[in-house]
Amino acid sequence: MAGGGGAQCLSYAGCNFLRQRLVLSTLSGRPLKIRKIRAKEEDPGLRDFEACFIRLIDKVTNGSRIEINQTGTTLYYQPGLLYGGSLEHDCSPSRSIGYYLESLLCLAPFMKHPLKIVLRGVTNDQVDPSVDVLKATALPLLKKFGIDGESLEIKINRRGMPPKGGGEILFACPVRKVLQPIQFTDPGKIKRIRGTAYSVRVSPQMANRMVESARSVLNKFLPDIYIYTDHMKGISSGNPCRRICNSMGRKDEFPFPHWWCMSISTAAVLPYSASPGFGICLIAETINGTILSAELASNPQGQGAAVLPEELGQNCAKLLLEEIYRGGCVDSTNQSLALLLMTLGQQDVSKVLLGPLSPYTIEFLRHLRSFFQIMFKIEMKSPEEERKGGEKVLMTCVGIGFSNLSKTIR
Repeated sequence: MAGGGGAQCLSYAGCNFLRQRLVLSTLSGRPLKIRKIRAKEEDPGLRDFEACFIRLIDKVTNGSRIEINQTGTTLYYQPGLLYGGSLEHDCSPSRSIGYYLESLLCLAPFMKHPLKIVLRGVTNDQVDPSVDVLKATALPLLKKFGIDGESLEIKINRRGMPPKGGGEILFACPVRKVLQPIQFTDPGKIKRIRGTAYSVRVSPQMANRMVESARSVLNKFLPDIYIYTDHMKGISSGNPCRRICNSMGRKDEFPFPHWWCMSISTAAVLPYSASPGFGICLIAETINGTILSAELASNPQGQGAAVLPEELGQNCAKLLLEEIYRGGCVDSTNQSLALLLMTLGQQDVSKVLLGPLSPYTIEFLRHLRSFFQIMFKIEMKSPEEERKGGEKVLMTCVGIGFSNLSKTIR
């Protein structure tokens, strides 16, 4: 595979699928130029969350060259080596941590040093996959490709709800020289449902009400249902108060109650209050180890109508049933991760059965062809053949034999 210096530069227009392009450029070593990023909008150029994502890519690599023009409408990226190590990153509160974590899951196994990164920001929102869903679905998927061990973990230290965020997670992943090919074509029957109902800076009863309403729908299908309640309060529910030491120009953690801070000195202490919210994440597990997920979160503070926890729980249960109907061996959130790991596997046949392909996954397949010259064999499986659920797609490819050359040999 040609390195960044000799490889042909790929050119794209528009801001869509920026993460896909940067991740595949980094893994393939091919430089990338993206033009006309929101060129005709009133506020042209990269958004703050995209700039934050580019800074994250710069942190996990060594020797990357990134050029952005003054208006932010053109980006040139020449990838460096994936380095890894222990890092910290503050994510933009306009998108959740899941936006950044999805891409790190693709890159982490191919670093020089095992990645251990602390991400801060919004842990659960209505747009991106939450940290809970990625922890429950993406980690077991990585294990199927041989990326496992005690050092593979996602840990939620603090929850942060939009718009203010303040959550904190730890993501650690070991490195691998090569990936195993997989044959994952029989999802199996659902054996149990697990989940987490979380509440942040609201009454703990909110979580219990969501659990009851979700169970009222799911108990008709399965008896083995257990939904944990996770009530976060105080510092674990978002931004702790910070004391601004004006004379020394530094910020100190100040883990005392909001009212206590204000009573000392309004000028010296600026309390960063966190946002309230609640939500639920449900996971269905099959006898063959397939994990399907669904989640919903309340509207951010001050945006949209208030949502009842009963309504949220019922709707999330229905979303999970819809995901089970779509079926496949990988849920719709992780389709692109599975296809990427199949592409980068050893030069052997990998097969995976998926539900209907999402538009994001279809574009990802086009990008895989551009960056790695790999084509998948796509076979449609009708519900009659599979005897359950909606239409399925059997994806087959031969891996490119990607080898992690930057991994240190011991």
